[in-house]
Amino acid sequence: MDEIKFIIDTSKEAMDAAIKHLEKQLVNIRAGKASPAMLGSVMVDYYGSQTPLNQVANVNTPDGRTISVQPWEKSMLQEIERGIMLANLGFNPMNNGEMIIINVPPLTEERRKDLAKQAKAEAEDAKIGIRNARRDAMHDIKKSDVSEDLQSNAEIDVQELTDSYVKKIDHILDVKENEIMTV
Repeated sequence: MDEIKFIIDTSKEAMDAAIKHLEKQLVNIRAGKASPAMLGSVMVDYYGSQTPLNQVANVNTPDGRTISVQPWEKSMLQEIERGIMLANLGFNPMNNGEMIIINVPPLTEERRKDLAKQAKAEAEDAKIGIRNARRDAMHDIKKSDVSEDLQSNAEIDVQELTDSYVKKIDHILDVKENEIMTV
């Protein structure tokens, strides 16, 4: 019985990890509003080593259409600007000598649809992770040394767990798609 509980707990942890990964990936898909997370992937050459932008500057959003980057050292302005351009995020940074200002353009309908497709692809990847966790759990249950009744009950529990996590993914995707498609 403990063996079955362990198998189910392990698959639940794997499914939780798939949900966390999905949420992290969806944060990177912008939905029209400026957010410091949009620059999360930007790396800056800081004295010869690649360093995340948020470790060499303050990143803020003064309003819904602007991101400001205030470097801790003025000498880093050019490197930060170069890092933003190299990240290929579609932004055009402006340097005013003190800080870098990025105007986030409103999304076109076509771009919104592309972002919604990207979100769907991320959700599908998460569902694949959930199904893989289910497959592994089912395999482990079949190999376990418990009665057939306990095995079949455990398989039902794993399937119900899988269904609930797939519903969570669908809900997260719906929320993100609404956020993306809202003008």
